[in-house]
Amino acid sequence: MQHLSRERKPKLVAMENDNISLKAVVDKTNNRVVFVESDEKFVDILFSFLTMPLGTTVRLTRNRPPTTSIGCMNNLYNSVEILDKRYLRTEACQTMLLYPRNGTSARCKNLKLKIDDGAPLRYFLCGGSYCSSSNYKLLSHYINAICGCGELMNCKSDLKEKETTQRVFNDQDGGVFVKGPIRLTISDELQVMPSSTPASLSLFSKLGIKDTSTIEERAFSMGVLEALKLLKCLLVSKTPLTEALLEQYNPVLSLNNAEDFERVSFRKVKIEEAASNEGGETYVKLMVSKSKNIVCYAEANEKFVDLLFSFLTVPLGFIVKEMQESTSKACINHLYDSIQDLDARHCLVSKENTAMLVNPKLAPGFSYEAQPLNIEEYMHLPYYFISPDWMPVLTSDETLIPSGERTAASSVLTVMDPKSHYNDNSSGRGFLKGPAMFSITDDLIITPLSSVTGLSAVRKLKIPFSDIEEQIVYVGKEEASRLLVASFVSESALTNTFLLEESKQGS
Repeated sequence: MQHLSRERKPKLVAMENDNISLKAVVDKTNNRVVFVESDEKFVDILFSFLTMPLGTTVRLTRNRPPTTSIGCMNNLYNSVEILDKRYLRTEACQTMLLYPRNGTSARCKNLKLKIDDGAPLRYFLCGGSYCSSSNYKLLSHYINAICGCGELMNCKSDLKEKETTQRVFNDQDGGVFVKGPIRLTISDELQVMPSSTPASLSLFSKLGIKDTSTIEERAFSMGVLEALKLLKCLLVSKTPLTEALLEQYNPVLSLNNAEDFERVSFRKVKIEEAASNEGGETYVKLMVSKSKNIVCYAEANEKFVDLLFSFLTVPLGFIVKEMQESTSKACINHLYDSIQDLDARHCLVSKENTAMLVNPKLAPGFSYEAQPLNIEEYMHLPYYFISPDWMPVLTSDETLIPSGERTAASSVLTVMDPKSHYNDNSSGRGFLKGPAMFSITDDLIITPLSSVTGLSAVRKLKIPFSDIEEQIVYVGKEEASRLLVASFVSESALTNTFLLEESKQGS
């Protein structure tokens, strides 16, 4: 294994050192970026952020400036980190939530900068003698899943692919999402457009810049660390390029009260999808302050906490799709809308790649039955195990199976659900065992239910017991969607989801 690591290291270093050049036009008077001009490789990086699961976004940015949390997502992530593993259905569940896979990783591995530091997909077969002698039937992407025979899936295997000429990223290569070569202009609010004089003049006019005396051109080089800072800034700043490049922080509008949250509007969902799940199993008991009209804390079973934890696996672009217009997160909406604009101008690589950005899906194996968001999931690749006379081979390419081996010495493998063991009758459920009850604060700190956690939340808010009342709410598609967005843009997710009047939500 050490030898393999040494062989791959030079390629990784070459990619990291091969930074992207940016040319920025800066308003000297106000110390702000008017726009940046670069090629398709930089915009590919920006667009790839929309495919990134929120758990990955939190992991990569939580210890980077600016020191601002992404709504309640940091608390959700921390709650998974410290949760007793006995509450999780399998050993893999915590890994799936803390290191969620990107459903478009096969495309994103061709980006000029390697942003995601997650481990590559791994392949494990059963260690039992029965399965090895019968040519295997199951495959796991996570170690120590329990096979149908009862043995551990702990035999690591390499995936054989067609041999291709490996080389370091070349500047002549085309784009991942955007066709190249092309020069593109990116505003400080992340509106992307083909470079042109009218586009530049429009941005000058918008900022009240009347001549060239107050502007200057500056060159920047963007590597992985700079890209991660930009990722954090586009989530918490209204002017992410200015913040990332000039370190001039312009924070987003705080969303800790009802008036601010009303600025966010939601994608209209069909009535049959949005109907509350009254009488269903997903419900939440809210402890509400009557005088302040806020949720002090909530009590809920594992089904509701499964929904909350699953937010970490959702791609950022899916959340943007769930919002229509948001004052606080406007730069993300601009980035998302730019995809449609560039697609109309035939600047994107393909309709398939465009769909990956505007309608991102979960990675295979990350969905579960009765998930209220109803987010789609990519399908697993087909996997084949070939056992000829010379050396066994695992592949996802059927053309690599020798014609004489297609039946007698080859088998199609079933990829196991990492959230359950093969002999577990509860396959298809979420990440947590049940029955279990949890305490959830308004800013989504989640702990196993105890009387102490509830009292602690009430004490922190300095609310008398006489002011607290219990409310029961049910969670369907509409509530789940609102909760997802509230968790992303607000630090009072439960209050903003369940206590605001529907007429004020901009439905």
